[in-house]
Amino acid sequence: MSTYLALEDALLNKALQTGGLRTRKETVTKALEEFIQRHQKQRRQQRKIFLAMGTIEFREGWNSKTDRQDCKYCR
Repeated sequence: MSTYLALEDALLNKALQTGGLRTRKETVTKALEEFIQRHQKQRRQQRKIFLAMGTIEFREGWNSKTDRQDCKYCR
C-alpha cells in the first residue's frame, strides 16, 4: 500500500543515519515496529500492576514515614 507522509527531512535523515538502514521506507517501518513493541510492553506492565493492586499485604502497624527516618541509607 502506498502512503504519502509529510515528514521533516532533518529528522528522517537523522533516524536513517542512526538506525544504519538503507532507505527511508525501512527507517519508517522500523520506527513504527519499535513504537508498537514499546507500547505493547508498557501495556503489559500496566496490566501487571493493575492485577497486583490489592494483593500486597503490609505488616501490621507499618508506617512509611517512620521507616524512612530509620533507614540509614536514605539520608
